[in-house]
Amino acid sequence: QAQLVQSGGGSVQTGGSLRLSCAASGYKIANRCMGWFRQAPGKEREGVASISSTGSTTYADSVKGRFSISRDNAKNTLYLQMNGLKPDDAASYYCAGTGPAWSGTSWCPRLIDRGDYNFWGQGTQVTVSS
Repeated sequence: QAQLVQSGGGSVQTGGSLRLSCAASGYKIANRCMGWFRQAPGKEREGVASISSTGSTTYADSVKGRFSISRDNAKNTLYLQMNGLKPDDAASYYCAGTGPAWSGTSWCPRLIDRGDYNFWGQGTQVTVSS
């Protein structure tokens, strides 16, 4: 059974950095689109970044130039490096992976189409203080 287990997160000051990890089991991230999403209190879950099986990346405008999504296929782990954190970045962050329909594709679902992501991590909290 596919499982995504997240680690990382925490509390930082504005301008600080954090790295989130998402370790997969029963699921090969190398063959799928993987993404990071976040949800702040009272807001809808929004897409942050995605990476295709060929390594193509997409970022939300709000995080471009500050966040970086990457993948270590040997470790079957997805990462999100977050630099220059702002209070608006505070949220619960979730990793997610697509189903077999997106296996081996060079592009990923749009970040707004979170319904195409079938497998989700448990979430991890990121707090940014000003």
